[in-house]
Amino acid sequence: MSGTGPRTGGTPVAQRPRRRVLSDEVPTRAQFFSSALDGAPRWATGALAAVQAALLSLLAIVLPAIAAFVATSADPTNEGVSWWRAVGVGASVWLLGHGMPTEVGGVTVTLVPLGISLLAVFTCYASARRSGTATRSGFAAGVAAYVAFVVLVALLVGAAPLACLRAAVGAGVVAGGGLGLGLLRRPEAPSWRRLTRPVWTRVAAPVRVGAAAGLLAVAMLVLVSALLTALWVLAGRATIGDVVRGLGLDAVGGIVLAVAELAFVPNLVVWALAWLAGPGFGVGTGTEFAPDGVVAAPLPAVPMLGALPTADAAGPATWGAPAVLVLVGVLAGWYVHRRTAGGPWWSSAASVGVLGGVVALACAAMVTLASGAAGPGRLEHVGAQGWLVGLAAAAGVLVGAALAALPADRAVRRRLTAGLRSASSRAGTPDGPTPGQDRPRPGQGRDRSSSDTRQSSMS
Repeated sequence: MSGTGPRTGGTPVAQRPRRRVLSDEVPTRAQFFSSALDGAPRWATGALAAVQAALLSLLAIVLPAIAAFVATSADPTNEGVSWWRAVGVGASVWLLGHGMPTEVGGVTVTLVPLGISLLAVFTCYASARRSGTATRSGFAAGVAAYVAFVVLVALLVGAAPLACLRAAVGAGVVAGGGLGLGLLRRPEAPSWRRLTRPVWTRVAAPVRVGAAAGLLAVAMLVLVSALLTALWVLAGRATIGDVVRGLGLDAVGGIVLAVAELAFVPNLVVWALAWLAGPGFGVGTGTEFAPDGVVAAPLPAVPMLGALPTADAAGPATWGAPAVLVLVGVLAGWYVHRRTAGGPWWSSAASVGVLGGVVALACAAMVTLASGAAGPGRLEHVGAQGWLVGLAAAAGVLVGAALAALPADRAVRRRLTAGLRSASSRAGTPDGPTPGQDRPRPGQGRDRSSSDTRQSSMS
């Protein structure tokens, strides 16, 4: 034993050196989505995000135009044409996607390339989601900055005041939709349900259900129209290939043509919707593409137009195309039935009516945007009549929705049965008591005759 005595403490443990790490904190979702614009005022952040989105979509259109200029600069016919002219053409096409008419060779073009509109909405969405601030001031400043940027570009290309006004309206719609959706995807943003609750709670329940069912029906119609467009492209791929080979384009020209055609693919989808509804559409004066027949005429050498249905495709198999709208209405009507079950008998009927109104307005707006003038002569009328397609689409969807929602509602069946019984009872008793006269109770006549008999016997 040592002189120091036994140890009473714990066994000493050697301290291990800590492992060096870059950070002990796990980055949160908010930190991951933070940007270099953080720290700036909220309105400035929204404005810078909107300008960034506008520049991205503008460059996506201007750069192919510059590439086409560079590829054709050696052509003697292009002598004296500067690259700034190519920038102006690309900017005019970009403004056309915002609804501003443009002049091409003295001809006014009003056909909006919906692909460019969707591209602008997407860039606004992506920029707001990455760099925006989910506040009212940030959203308002973003929309104002985007509108100001579009108007500035319109002034630089020499647009008239009325054209600048149309560009401002279109820019407001594009920025409001894209920036709003992007800000709602920010981690600090409230949910869509919470944001719209103060408005929706003041709207009657049948109106809310009908509006939701109408948007569902419009989404299904667009999906079916997109599938129909894909079938048209597959069926007309031989014609499309012949047109491409006939143009004899080089690599740069082919890329520019592909970008230009992609800008009008959504227009073709909307035309397919007009075809499904029944009225059909036209590509030039005197042409008609409808389920019951095709009246064709010489078309421009555009490969996308090779996908249009031919006269041989129209027949008994296509006459029932509007029945697709009835099927879509059945699905939307079943949604209405599930949401209005247990309510008053008129709630399902009111929801079906609101559904039809939403479908009519949405289809009419889409067809109107996808129609306009695409060139001189016969090409001044391209597309379809929005109000006619909207009414036809709403009629088909209404029929299907009424067939699915009304007979399945127990309250509607009880109300209808009571009405039929009341009508049959009125029809079966034409000589009944007049209003205000009491109907004789059972045994009332017998009691009166017995009392008369007793009075005669007493006398």
